[in-house]
Amino acid sequence: MSTAFTSPVRNGGAVDGTHRAMPQRGARARPEAVLVAVAVGALAVLGLWWAGTPSVSGLDGWLTNAGRITGLLAGYAFAVLLALMARVPALERGVGSDRLARWHSMGGRYVVGLAVAHTLLIIWGYAVTDGADVVSETVTLNLTYPDVLKATVALLLLVGVGIVSARAVRRRLRYETWFHLHFYTYLVAWLAFGHQLANGSEFLTFPAARTAWYVLYVAVAVLVVWYRFLMPVRQAFRHRLRVAGVVQEAPGVVSVHISGRRLDRLGAEPGQFFRWRFLTRDLWWSPNPYSLSAAPRPGELRITVKDLGDQSRALARLRPGTRVVAEGPYGAFTAGRLKGRKVLLIAGGVGVTPVRALFESVPAAPGDLTLLYRARTTGDLVFRAELEAISTARGAALHYCVGPRSEIGDPFTPETLTERVPGLREHEVYVCGPESMTRSVVSALRAAGVPKRRIHHESFEF
Repeated sequence: MSTAFTSPVRNGGAVDGTHRAMPQRGARARPEAVLVAVAVGALAVLGLWWAGTPSVSGLDGWLTNAGRITGLLAGYAFAVLLALMARVPALERGVGSDRLARWHSMGGRYVVGLAVAHTLLIIWGYAVTDGADVVSETVTLNLTYPDVLKATVALLLLVGVGIVSARAVRRRLRYETWFHLHFYTYLVAWLAFGHQLANGSEFLTFPAARTAWYVLYVAVAVLVVWYRFLMPVRQAFRHRLRVAGVVQEAPGVVSVHISGRRLDRLGAEPGQFFRWRFLTRDLWWSPNPYSLSAAPRPGELRITVKDLGDQSRALARLRPGTRVVAEGPYGAFTAGRLKGRKVLLIAGGVGVTPVRALFESVPAAPGDLTLLYRARTTGDLVFRAELEAISTARGAALHYCVGPRSEIGDPFTPETLTERVPGLREHEVYVCGPESMTRSVVSALRAAGVPKRRIHHESFEF
């Protein structure tokens, strides 16, 4: 329905035409390269089993070797999962936090499945070898084999984390609860590591393999400790972040202005986010992800938060001077993905926060930048005055789509997008909003002929 969008500002305002891409900070890992590296590692693990297994015969041999393979892959994949979520800047900038999270979620299901399969196959194979029943063999393995009892506890914890990560369960949990339960995965790694080396025939046969396994897990541990724990502390002392002020932007939406020292050295880019920890009695214990809602400025960062729960609601009561610890910057929803000349930004609800920062800063000539902003009511339009000022200054097109879906229909059909945005197929498109809206928009863009490589989106839902 093309009439769903309105255009409050005319194109052609005065601009200086000098909006340039921000300097790209640091290395960026390519997603394809990361996947290839992970696959090569998995093949090396299978090669380790192959080299240590001259032959397989009998039911017990097939069961036991299947257990060995699944165990090796589970141990390797678990280390990979920890590395993917260690918040390594090259991965965060190149792959993107949402894609890393999807890989982590999918890989987590494989790890749980492999670990359970390994346990059942080994018990069954050993039981056939010993002529015992599986219950007796389970008791024997846990009480007589080195570190197996700890590995059993690790398996139970891993399955528990897997259950709370299931979408149906996760939606019922507060972000803070889900976040802290995931710290048990580090305990899982510690409990399970010993039994791999003490009982795995590959590591007992090949000392080099044992050394490589140590190197793998120690390297991952260093990444986790440095980037998830030590780096935020280092940044806190280096930049001395504090709340400078809190401004209400719309009903239930506030912007938090944060001041600090040498903020340019953070290397933050418009479209990225930090995990923020506000050092008050109620908020210090839980970092939450919020996007920058304005391009970083010397001495100041800004985030904008919608009231979606206790933690976000409490930000409206922050006092100037409150100390802040920030982890980041994270995410690849930046101008670094820009390949073409024309840019289309699509925002829904509070998803306008990173989009507003891009609207201000993404390099585009007058007439080549368009923003489509979807909101339920006029009062829900956040940054309206700012967006209109940016539109006028940059000669950019700004269109609002306001109203309940029951009245206006689907505002993001292929026909509507093609009519509203001339030359749609040649645009680089950035989409941010509720998950359902993002899926709908991406589907409509693809149907309208926009190549997949030109569509960029990140989800900030946990």
